[in-house]
Amino acid sequence: MSNSTKNTTPVQNSPKFILSGGGTGGHIFPAVAIANALKIKFPGAQFLFVGAIGKMEMEKVPKEGFEIIGLPIEGLKRSASPRNIIVLLKTIQSFWKARKILRTFQPSAVIGTGGYASLPVCFMASRMGITTILQEQNGFAGLTNRLVASRAALICTGFPSMEKFFPAGNWEFTGNPVRQNIIDLGKKLDSETAACRQKFGLQPHLPVLFITGGSLGARTINQTIFNNLIQLAEANIQIVWQMGLPFAKSHAEKIHQIIESNPALFLSPNAPRIFHAPFIYDMDDAYQAADLVVSRAGAISISEIAVVGKPSILVPSPNVTDDHQTKNAQVLSELNAAMLITDKDAPQTLVNACIELIKDTKKMSEMQEKLEQIAKPKATETIANRIASLIENAN
Repeated sequence: MSNSTKNTTPVQNSPKFILSGGGTGGHIFPAVAIANALKIKFPGAQFLFVGAIGKMEMEKVPKEGFEIIGLPIEGLKRSASPRNIIVLLKTIQSFWKARKILRTFQPSAVIGTGGYASLPVCFMASRMGITTILQEQNGFAGLTNRLVASRAALICTGFPSMEKFFPAGNWEFTGNPVRQNIIDLGKKLDSETAACRQKFGLQPHLPVLFITGGSLGARTINQTIFNNLIQLAEANIQIVWQMGLPFAKSHAEKIHQIIESNPALFLSPNAPRIFHAPFIYDMDDAYQAADLVVSRAGAISISEIAVVGKPSILVPSPNVTDDHQTKNAQVLSELNAAMLITDKDAPQTLVNACIELIKDTKKMSEMQEKLEQIAKPKATETIANRIASLIENAN
């Protein structure tokens, strides 16, 4: 009994976790969300993040209240660059440094969410017999997670049908961690939609299109919407528009000029309104106000759209590794839970598609029903529970 107490008490009260993931917000945010869930589950737990020197996690993670150590790892250059020799040396150095960190910190479990730094940390942890859990956000698994998958205790996926990437019986469709204010949207009443629209200066009775290309915006989407503001207004469609700072700087004044030049269309008492900003902090209000969403197809964006149950038109970015945004969007498109329009086709087809879909209430309702099949509002809690079970079984 005494030995049993010694083995289980540290795990139940003060386990130690290393989390590694970064390079983009899509890797950092899930890692932070999982850490916060584990902190609630294990109030005495210790946490250490491992990132890549010079990447955004080295700034973002400390702001979330967690310690982080950087590895010198970076990605290989696609061309036959002499720089790749240095990259390979840095990679070897990163594996040795990861091993030293693991030996010093002695974690109960290592959680990898993808990105350069995740590879040496998760690979070395699995080789050292440390419980290793991977969280894969995308419908097309990243290289790091594919390389480590066979050694992982569990892979938690953001999309279903991942058997072509991961060993049978070793992965679970848990969904992606989603911000709590987005999850709480499910508790809001439809009657609150009008209030949210009024926050953005919109008419409560006209349909709303929410456009977001992420925090930096999406130039193809932005330019297409800008070129067709008159057409959208003539269809009585209102806009909530997260433009990103670059497009806002170059086009905000031009939008005001279009509005002021067409007062009957935009400014009369019952006319459709446009709200635009470089960044929208109250994303839950933007989703609540919207009837239809136009978005890039990043994994977290898609997970949020599924959780809030909003029909969407997805325009995948063509400038991402392995074209994973297209593969993410295809998952929803094949379920008839969203419409996919390529970045190349968007200038010609996006606006007409928005007008037709927002007026097709039957198709919009069918999309909402399909979204319920992949929405996972309790993803973060589920992942934390699986991690807890694994480390308890390991002890």
